[in-house]
Amino acid sequence: MSSAPNTGYVTGTFKALYIVNMKTIEAPAAGALNVEIQHRFGTINTGAYNLWGLDFATLRLGLDYGISDRLSVGIGRSSYLQTFDGYLKYKLLRQTDNSMRIPVSVSLLGTSSYFTNHSVEPGQKDSLKSMYRFNYTFQVLIARKFSSRFSFELTPTFIHYNLVQSPADQNNVFALCGGARMKISKRMAITAEYNYLFPNQLVSPLDPPNPPRSNSLSFGWDIETGGHVFQLVFTNSQSMIESQYIGQTAGTWGKGYVYFGFNISRNFNLKPHDKPKA
Repeated sequence: MSSAPNTGYVTGTFKALYIVNMKTIEAPAAGALNVEIQHRFGTINTGAYNLWGLDFATLRLGLDYGISDRLSVGIGRSSYLQTFDGYLKYKLLRQTDNSMRIPVSVSLLGTSSYFTNHSVEPGQKDSLKSMYRFNYTFQVLIARKFSSRFSFELTPTFIHYNLVQSPADQNNVFALCGGARMKISKRMAITAEYNYLFPNQLVSPLDPPNPPRSNSLSFGWDIETGGHVFQLVFTNSQSMIESQYIGQTAGTWGKGYVYFGFNISRNFNLKPHDKPKA
């Protein structure tokens, strides 16, 4: 494990702000801006005519900024349901090196999303009021770097939907998400995550005759290239926003509902460097 100089804190638990879809405990340093591009093609079960999904695309563009070394903020826009999202993340605890005094790192995350796509009914401009378009997610990110190669994150999650599909669905739902990173070389790692939505909360199909909701399962291959982190991903979730990929994933790996895609992140230091003393 590596630690920050003269602090004893573990660093580099994850090399990116995302495992695949899940946010990690990592955040931009104070004054740093991260530009995130997340791209998902269509499902591979669409067949050769659509080049196994490559003819379709879902895209999210995001900006993440470090207000301080503990507090960061992010905004994004996704083509899935034309959704805007924003979040605040606060580092509550940091794992210490070679000591069990603080065995894990803990961050608190609050996310809000607002989808803008039109839900049109005959004779109406838009059938959904603005208040119904908001969803809120609250998470506790708990992570530990077990060695220089292996890290794991566990994330208890609460989601509030202002609008659900039917009266059988609950507005407040709970999930437990987990993800891991295994380093396989100096600049490469394999990642995996699973987002478990507790049963009997969201039970109606999203848009019949689509398949019923499924838990999100994702795998990734991280490649570090200087200031970039490039991630090749495979997932059964089309969306990349918490309230959507945790509670609105439809289709399973076994039936070919798998999206290939990638994440690209680039970090920019906007904080002016201190001038050397004369």
